[in-house]
Amino acid sequence: MSSIDHSVDVNVPIRTAYNQWTQFESFPEFMEGVESVKQLGDTRTDWVVEIGGVRREFTAEITEQHPDERVAWRSLDRPRQAGVVTFHRLNEDNTRVTLQMEYDPEGFAEKAADALQLVRLRVRGDLERFKSFIESRGGETGAWRGEVPGPHQQGGTGTGSGSGYDIGEPMPPQPVNPEYPRETPLPAPGPGPVPPARGTNPAPGSGPVPPRDTPGPVI
Repeated sequence: MSSIDHSVDVNVPIRTAYNQWTQFESFPEFMEGVESVKQLGDTRTDWVVEIGGVRREFTAEITEQHPDERVAWRSLDRPRQAGVVTFHRLNEDNTRVTLQMEYDPEGFAEKAADALQLVRLRVRGDLERFKSFIESRGGETGAWRGEVPGPHQQGGTGTGSGSGYDIGEPMPPQPVNPEYPRETPLPAPGPGPVPPARGTNPAPGSGPVPPRDTPGPVI
């Protein structure tokens, strides 16, 4: 398994950043190698991607989702991957977006790309392009504000509503294998302020734009 952990500070309010991330069908506009994302239901999507020159199709499932806090997912088939994106309020107009992900490269081309850090560089570039995408618009293209409780809230069912989630205790994404995920020091997501990244001086962004209602999540 290979792991990725990267953050980017975006000059928009936390609600705007989160709302845009729920619009997964827009991912091809700023994610390199993502050809298409098609919604199958509230928590499942079909992806077509290119990894290391190899075209792949897979289905992904949202395993946990809390507005303005986190979106966790895992793939249901190969290539195996799982991850979580968390949102941290820096101030009224600035947000830190942190992506943690683990994946299992397959085949010579994908393993070579991983060895050369190409996948990590691609993810970093994707987050930077997300920053440019949302800042240039000044508002989200849509939003889904529903909840997807994690299995820890439902005794492993992953459906229905629950209140066992502690905002001060970030929960990891669902595992790809028993060793995943590794523990990482991550500030609590949501409205609690965190210090800006060293060397950054984010400029105030425009205020949030009222979201447009869309169907369930489209990851």
